[in-house]
Amino acid sequence: MFAGRLENLTPPHNPLNVLAQQTVAAAAMDALQVDEWYSRVRRAAPWKDLPRRVFDATLDMLSGRYPSGDFSAFRPKLVWNTETGILTARPGAQLLAVTSGGTIPDRGMYSVLLPEGEEKAGSRRVGELDEEMVYESRVNDIITLGATSWRIQQITRDQVIVTPAPGRSARLPFWRGEGNGRPAELGEMIGDFLHLLADGAFFSGTIPPWLAEENTIANIQGLIDEQRNATGIVPGSRHLVLERCRDEIGDWRIILHSPYGRRVHEPWALAIAGRIHALWGADASVVASDDGIVARIPDTDGKLPDAAIFLFEPEKLLQIVREAVGSSALFAARFRECAARALLMPGRTPGHRTPLWQQRLRASQLLEIAQGYPDFPVILETLRECLQDVYDLPALERLMRRLNGGEIQISDVTTTTPSPFATSLLFGYVAEFMYQSDAPLAERQASVLSLDSELLRNLLGQVDPGELLDPQVIRQVEEELQRLAPGRRAKGEEGLFDLLRELGPMTVEDLAQRHTGSSEEVASYLENLLAVKRIFPAMISGQERLACMDDAARLRDALGVRLPESLPEIYLHRVSYPLRDLFLRYLRAHALVTAEQLAHEFSLGIAIVEEQLQQLREQGLVMNLQQDIWVSDEVFRRLRLRSLQAAREATRPVAATTYARLLLERQGVLPATDGSPALFASTSPGVYEGVDGVMRVIEQLAGVGLPASLWESQILPARVRDYSSEMLDELLATGAVIWSGQKNWVKMTAWRHCIYRNMLQNRSLPPKRIRRIVRRCNKR
Repeated sequence: MFAGRLENLTPPHNPLNVLAQQTVAAAAMDALQVDEWYSRVRRAAPWKDLPRRVFDATLDMLSGRYPSGDFSAFRPKLVWNTETGILTARPGAQLLAVTSGGTIPDRGMYSVLLPEGEEKAGSRRVGELDEEMVYESRVNDIITLGATSWRIQQITRDQVIVTPAPGRSARLPFWRGEGNGRPAELGEMIGDFLHLLADGAFFSGTIPPWLAEENTIANIQGLIDEQRNATGIVPGSRHLVLERCRDEIGDWRIILHSPYGRRVHEPWALAIAGRIHALWGADASVVASDDGIVARIPDTDGKLPDAAIFLFEPEKLLQIVREAVGSSALFAARFRECAARALLMPGRTPGHRTPLWQQRLRASQLLEIAQGYPDFPVILETLRECLQDVYDLPALERLMRRLNGGEIQISDVTTTTPSPFATSLLFGYVAEFMYQSDAPLAERQASVLSLDSELLRNLLGQVDPGELLDPQVIRQVEEELQRLAPGRRAKGEEGLFDLLRELGPMTVEDLAQRHTGSSEEVASYLENLLAVKRIFPAMISGQERLACMDDAARLRDALGVRLPESLPEIYLHRVSYPLRDLFLRYLRAHALVTAEQLAHEFSLGIAIVEEQLQQLREQGLVMNLQQDIWVSDEVFRRLRLRSLQAAREATRPVAATTYARLLLERQGVLPATDGSPALFASTSPGVYEGVDGVMRVIEQLAGVGLPASLWESQILPARVRDYSSEMLDELLATGAVIWSGQKNWVKMTAWRHCIYRNMLQNRSLPPKRIRRIVRRCNKR
């Protein structure tokens, strides 16, 4: 710092997410000519060598020309007329660009504010809190922000309202951030400094003023001496140290002391994890930090792990990193940020926060779809960002060449306890896994088993899920999915296009039913869409329908639909899974579907339809309910949630008098009524009669201990209308009923309870105990 040495700064190279964002913003202001826009983009340094093919792929993404029908949930932002080469913005594009623009990732922070009217001067804003911190906080908690303590008064969806709490003990908040990692140049300088400290050359020369204090020098020298005593060598830029020590359960902890920073260590750790898994067959749980790499290896009787597991051929190492980064946690996190910058995530509402967990769910849904298409622009941009902006692969390659050439050495040492330098590394390692669940590490990314869910449901005796769905909810969801429900109908020309894109080919009459405009307006909109070749007519199942231009190749390859000769070539490229896309879209646009319904819709044989449905079921995309009823997995979750809500709304608490009446009816005190609100509508005592009635009461109250006087004065007379003591004597004389005192109430002779002889004999009591109880009853 004092020498004025700065790290190298590398501008982003072809950031496609920023390109997508700026294209939407520019098109929202005025129509763009594609070729002119491409030339203008390449004048900016980050895109000066942007390939035209990648540029066109980005425009395809923005205009909804996705590689699969799975992307149908993500609405296009632009309209690209390939014949005229003009880009125009769709409704809402300008608002989206204004509210969701920028490159700083949205972390879903909560604003911390003072209550309204309590700010003395300036803004109400106190600061920000992390979403996880707020989730773990409660009203009246005391937290510290800045130099002041604050009491949480209220937690809303977007804000935390606080009031000053001076002088109160408070807990410190935390923010989960992702640091950029130490640059390799700085790491090498830190390593050189450690060598100077270890050699004693630093303190023998002129010491900078900021290190001239005696205590500072003593502390630094003490730390260096302790590290040297533990490992024999102080690690630095020219000499790395591999430390081995046992953990608490006897496994090996492998700690590589290296100063080159996390940007170098993280990609290196990916390759190390793969090698350890190949050698020992276990997940190494490798964690990288600025000061080194920590891994865990199961206890083995063979050769101890040595420095060889850290050495790779440079070219091979880079290849391993490129192949492994796509399945890393870093890739998933960066994909969410890239998708948000490309305006593929839900738009932000000014003044409101979007919860980070919801962003993650939405991004995971998009990633699950897009990961099967490696040329998808956001996938490409995420890979570029990881490999260029996050990882420093050129520095890793240089380090590996120096290690293989002997310019940098690695020494390995075995210690009984972690060395001083390993303390901070292990603290971060423990923090990485402290809150992880017991799920197997590999299974956090893939399912453990592929089970036949229907067979498993039969084995467990579970109810068919279809039986739990509310018929009224099914009808409501069907109307909503088909855009027939109030408030769900399309508007304007773009609304008609969205109907064809989301629901598939339809007749003019079907489109008119789902549009708010008149028949004349719908006809005019359709003429415009036909004129600019965004839709085309097609004969499907003997009906003339209108289809979205993006479906041209899909309909041709799946159903053999004859296409108009004037269609642009760009829409005629082969589609990977055309029939699968058509089926999935149809299932996602309906509540419940039968195989016959699909066969009729697409004019296909029933065998072809059932085979395709079984494939979709095996992939977990659809469910087979009762007999021949099929439903999309997404739609089923919606139906189940709405049915549950309907059931809860139908279950409402009754009045206390109604509940009391029910108890009395079940006890036989009052006769059953037709729901009369009167608590005592009948004055006649009891609803049972005769000896059988007495037996029924005793059956109902078997095992209940009560004072003996209550049985014949209140309990039995209230339930048996013609009760007399002779009825109970008859039951006792025949042995059908016996009386027995509670074991711990022997001295309290007034408390007894009634037990059946049959129940007593069926219980797991010793015979002597049974005979003793019977003798005591007979004596009575």
